[in-house]
Amino acid sequence: MNHSLKTGLSFGLTSGIITTLGLMVGLYSGTNSQLAVIGGILTIAIADACSDAFGIHISEESENNHHEREIWASTIYTFLFKFLFALTFVVPILLFQLTTAIIISVVWGLSMLCIFSYFLSRGQKTNPWKVVLEHLAIALLVITLTHFVGEWIKATFS
Repeated sequence: MNHSLKTGLSFGLTSGIITTLGLMVGLYSGTNSQLAVIGGILTIAIADACSDAFGIHISEESENNHHEREIWASTIYTFLFKFLFALTFVVPILLFQLTTAIIISVVWGLSMLCIFSYFLSRGQKTNPWKVVLEHLAIALLVITLTHFVGEWIKATFS
């Protein structure tokens, strides 16, 4: 896998999972609104994918180690993977009751993160379970924190 594709896939997928799940859980906990959750997912899919792609673009430029074509490829791959992966979270919201959809989304996202982390660590010849558990712990921390922030917002501003 070339550098640009690996950069876009690893950053886009990971950020797409953790950011989208955090936003979904926080909005669900704070509003219990399907409309708010769908709006949040679509916002993440567009605005945050653009922001992350631009961040990768600047990061790659700052390394002063890549050709312009590689930098743009990393930028585009990051946008595409984040955008497309974030959109996958809309499907359960449209098909199931909101509580069930949130659970399905968390399971889907964490499963994909674990699978990706496992293959990433295998490619780096490191202990896969250590990497998987580390990435899972970070994602669960974000999900937990955004849940409590949503609950706090609901209690404070309702």
